[in-house]
Amino acid sequence: MEISIRKGILSELPQIKELFAGTITSVCQTDYNAEQLEAWKSSISNTERWNNLIKNQYFIVAEIDKEIVGFASLDHGNYIDMLYVHKDFQRQGIAQRLYDHLEHKSKYSNMESLTADVSKTAKPFFERNGFTTIARQVQVRSAVEIVNYKMQKTF
Repeated sequence: MEISIRKGILSELPQIKELFAGTITSVCQTDYNAEQLEAWKSSISNTERWNNLIKNQYFIVAEIDKEIVGFASLDHGNYIDMLYVHKDFQRQGIAQRLYDHLEHKSKYSNMESLTADVSKTAKPFFERNGFTTIARQVQVRSAVEIVNYKMQKTF
């Protein structure tokens, strides 16, 4: 299975947003309730935000056989804004490959650390990659509280 990483493009947004919603629904259901999952997924309707992810951030996709199986983004050279892997391609090294690209890009840009706001589901992955928790946070989306963690890794 050959995983390729490349820059994402605007025309792929419908597929990327579908992957985002599907991943949240199936992968995060043990850590969040249905109301929280729906509130989290509702951000796909913010077209301006999604367009800006690709236009203004370092936005990459992972592909296997020309199918997008994951995506990630780096904002301002040191903030991991997005890191999602398709629900059917979990635990195959895709998140690690995406993360490694973001870390390399950050180091290449002479950043001293990486930060991310991380879900309960993703927290163990980030800990394995050397991140520590700075704070437990409660985000409110569509009047629903969603717990996540501000995490950081210093180089």
